Amino acid sequence: MTATHPTRPPETAGWREWVSLPDLGVPWTKAKLDTGARSSAVHAFDLEPFEREGREWVRFSIHPWQRSAEDAVEVELPVHDRRTVRSSSGHAEERYVVLMAIRLLEQTITAEVTLSRRDEMGFRFLIGREALRQGFVVDSARSYVGGRPRRVVRRKNRGVAQVAKAVTDGA
Repeated sequence: MTATHPTRPPETAGWREWVSLPDLGVPWTKAKLDTGARSSAVHAFDLEPFEREGREWVRFSIHPWQRSAEDAVEVELPVHDRRTVRSSSGHAEERYVVLMAIRLLEQTITAEVTLSRRDEMGFRFLIGREALRQGFVVDSARSYVGGRPRRVVRRKNRGVAQVAKAVTDGA
């Protein structure tokens, strides 16, 4: 995906942004915009390949919130590709690649996204430079240029909602 939009100048985004995944029904998730990564990646688990109408598909689940297992979303998408991806530590792994719509700074782009376990990573969603080439530059000194969701959503992302609920419930 190396599409560019020559009719308009690129938009400036921060190194981390709130994005949505409209086709998956995920209104908010935090993403790290990483120009050092070629491809985009999402934390995916319970991967299950299957065939539909003679085509390879994959069923998987994602957790949209950082450090939380709440509100898991089950997804079924056609497999776009399989690739060997090398992590920053040098570890190579074959991953499924799917096409995913990403809404960033009021623009919706389609990106190739690899499915990987990102539990231990700071961000469960990573947007790499192939996706960013579709009309974005990253200012590493800025964050959340596209705005933030309401406080209750941000608290849920930090896992604070579970703590507040436990206190309210007397746990």
